[in-house]
Formats: sequence, structure tokens, C-alpha cells
Amino acid sequence: MISFIQRLEDLAQQNPDAIAITCDGQSITRQELLNQGYSLAVYLAETGTREGDMVTVAVPNSIDFFIAYVAAWRLGATPQPISSRLPQREQDAIIELANPSAVIGVEPGTYEGRTCLPVGFRPSHRDASHLPYVVSAAWKAPTSGGSTGRPKLIVSGDPAALNPDAPVPLLMDPGGCLVMPGPLYHNGPAVWSCQALLHGLTVALLPRFDASQTLEVIESQKGTVLYMVPTMMKRILRLPDEERLSRDLSSLRVVWHLAEPCPEWLKQAWIDWLGAERIFELYAGTEAQTATVISGPEWLAHRGSVGKVVPGTVLITDEDGHEVPVGEMGEVWMRSLRDTPTYKYVGAAARTREGGWESLGDMGRLDEDGYLYLGDRAADMILSGGANIYPAEIESAIQEHPAVKSCAVIGLPDEDKGNTVHAIVEANVADIPEDVLKTFLGERLVSYKVPRTFEYVDFALRDDAGKVRRSALRAERLKS
Repeated sequence: MISFIQRLEDLAQQNPDAIAITCDGQSITRQELLNQGYSLAVYLAETGTREGDMVTVAVPNSIDFFIAYVAAWRLGATPQPISSRLPQREQDAIIELANPSAVIGVEPGTYEGRTCLPVGFRPSHRDASHLPYVVSAAWKAPTSGGSTGRPKLIVSGDPAALNPDAPVPLLMDPGGCLVMPGPLYHNGPAVWSCQALLHGLTVALLPRFDASQTLEVIESQKGTVLYMVPTMMKRILRLPDEERLSRDLSSLRVVWHLAEPCPEWLKQAWIDWLGAERIFELYAGTEAQTATVISGPEWLAHRGSVGKVVPGTVLITDEDGHEVPVGEMGEVWMRSLRDTPTYKYVGAAARTREGGWESLGDMGRLDEDGYLYLGDRAADMILSGGANIYPAEIESAIQEHPAVKSCAVIGLPDEDKGNTVHAIVEANVADIPEDVLKTFLGERLVSYKVPRTFEYVDFALRDDAGKVRRSALRAERLKS
């Protein structure tokens, strides 16, 4: 095993002028990335960051995101990414949970007792030769909303180290180019981008997703690997044919899609366009207990599947916890076969059962060949545009308004995003008009969590125990 830092140094020694990252017209070489990351590491060390600390990274998609990661790894700290657009209250809750020594992407003085650096901060050159080489015990610690409506950290069980003799992961091609249109504070985009860097690919990063620009970057940068979620796939497919089909995508070897279920028609359309051999899907949680991967040709033979499970890593049970027969839908339980944990939660507890099994709330079934097919989530989490949205968090914010008596948040089908957030509110619309409620929630929730639509009712949405049947509410609205 060698550290991530050693790997980046080896790559820089092999070709210091190779482009490591491009973003929005700017680029940085392998050696420049190390130089700037190390300078930031020295600055953080001078201001109190130590091995084992968390370093919260709240910067938008940019080269600075990777500089912050390199700095954290150089100190043996753990980078902890969050959205740069979080409302202050949500950001404060995560900072309290993570307890970082430094927060990158906020104004100085925002958090007393912590180093606070604004977006774009890059210290003058500092010699890092005096810093000891240490390895971060956890290479990342992304966040998740959690079914309780409170944030949690998912701290990786893997150190910032890799086996240089292991097969290259995720079908990466050293010397190639990863095109990344996804937000780096989400786990998938960060994992793909970091693995690309560590295996000698250029990362062509978009500041934000744009369908037309994604194709332009693939063409201009000769992208070989593309990261997608189905919402992005839909928007690209909807570009005018004369634009979409005029782009030269011949360099593209692999299109990965993940993070939310992909409609069969959409996947078939991409297969028809680019060829089945280029399309790959991965299913896993950030917790990484196990994963499935399915290629395009496999999917055509097992339509709707997310891949063949590793024996002994997936169990399907009914509501009473009994294993169900092949082909029957039930709750999906997963476990890792390795000796050490793949993650740990901070701020939450896993849903477990005897035998080392854990559930993320998914429903699914296995076929006779061991292929997994997913259904609706057992919990009421809403998947919208590749983002996980927990109703309890939104309901908690709505309930803060004194004019609201009760509320329920559900996901309704949306052709573009997969689902859209819909709020059912027990209140008099005259007391809290929709625009007032949206403004109220905008001060408490990141924009994509603010409900797209509102419905006012004059009956209680919860029983005396405070329970709400979101699935029944959703079913009623789908009928109407």
C-alpha cells in the first residue's frame, strides 16, 4: 500500500506538466496541484490542523476543491465535503457534527476557534518538506440527510492509501480523461474524480451540469470516461438532434450512471445512441457494504437489473424479517465480506440485523441468476435529480412556521428529475400563502429541498402518535 500523496507525487514525477484538472477554462498540472495543495497544507498546519482532524470543504466545483483535498491528505486529515450553497442553519449543524479544525469556503471568523478560509483562498508558496508523511485514517467523510431529518457523516473505513498493484478501478484508463458534470460534494462525483486523479487521468470538471456543455467538453477534451445520473441523461437526450448527434464522442469508452433508478426507456435510448458496450451502471450506498455493476449487454439480457450480486452480500426479506423466495420483492440487506468496516456513521446508527446485515431502506428482488432488481424505497426518501432528499428534514422546517398545523412531504413522479418534492400542508392558505412559505423554507433548506409544489388541506395529516403514512398519501395523489 502507498499513500494517496505518494501516488500523486509518483505521477507528478513521471510527467509534471500533464494536466491534472481542467474547469471552466482554467487548468492545473500535476506538479502545480501538489505545490498548491502543499502550500495550503502548511498554512492549515500553522493555524492548527493536525493528523486525524476533519477539514470541511465547502467550495463549488473548481480546482480549489482538489487543492483542499490534497492539503488535507498531506496532513493526515479527512476532507469532509458539503454544498457551498447550504443555508446557514444546515451548514452550522454539519459543522457542529464534524467538529473540523478548518472550514474552507466560508468567510474568516464564521466559526470561532476554527480556521475559516474564503472560496478561492490560495496562500503564497510554502515549503512543506518539514511536514511528516502521514496517512489519513479515513480518506473522505461525506454527509447525508438521514431519515430522522438530521444530518449525518458517513466516514470512510478506508485510509487515504491504495495498492499500486491492484487492478485500475471503475474502468478508468490511465492517460485518459474523466468528464465530471456532477457536484463534487456528492459522494459519487468525488469518488470518481479522486480515483481518476490517482490513476493518471485528467479530470475535466464542469462548474455545474449543462447538457450542451457536457457534450462539448467530451469532444474538446477527448473524454474517455463519463459520469452521469439519469436526470443528466434525460436532459442530454432532449437536446436537438442536430446538436446532440453532431458532437464527436468517438473518444468515449465508458458511460457510468448511478445515484438513482434509470428508466428502461432512457437506458435503451442511450444504448441505441452510443452502443451497449459503453454503458455501465453501478448500485451501492455511500456506506459501500457491497456493490453491483452491470454492463449494457448484460442489462439487455436482464432488463431492469442493477447487476449480479456477490454471493453472501445481499439478502431479501419480508416485513417479518424472513428471507423471501427468488423473484419476490422485499427489503434489501447488504453486508461486507471484508474484515474491517467499510464506514462509520457520525450522528446516526445503522439499521442492522444478526449476521452483519445492514439496510439502507431499499426494496428489491433477486432472480434465479443472482441479478438484483430494485423497487421503491422502503423508507420514504425522495430521489430527485440524483440527490437523496429526506421528507422528515423538510417537514421539520415547514413545521417551524406557526401557521402550519401539520404537514407531510412526498415525492411525485417527474419526467425530468425522476421525482419532484410535494408538500401537503394543514394550514389556511390566507395565513401563509405559497410564496411566503417558499421564502420561509428558502432560509432553512438548500434550494433543491424546497418543495416544488404545495397542497393545502383542512384535516390532520398525522395521528395521535405523530405518525404519517406518506406512502398512502402518495398513492392517493397518483390515482387522482
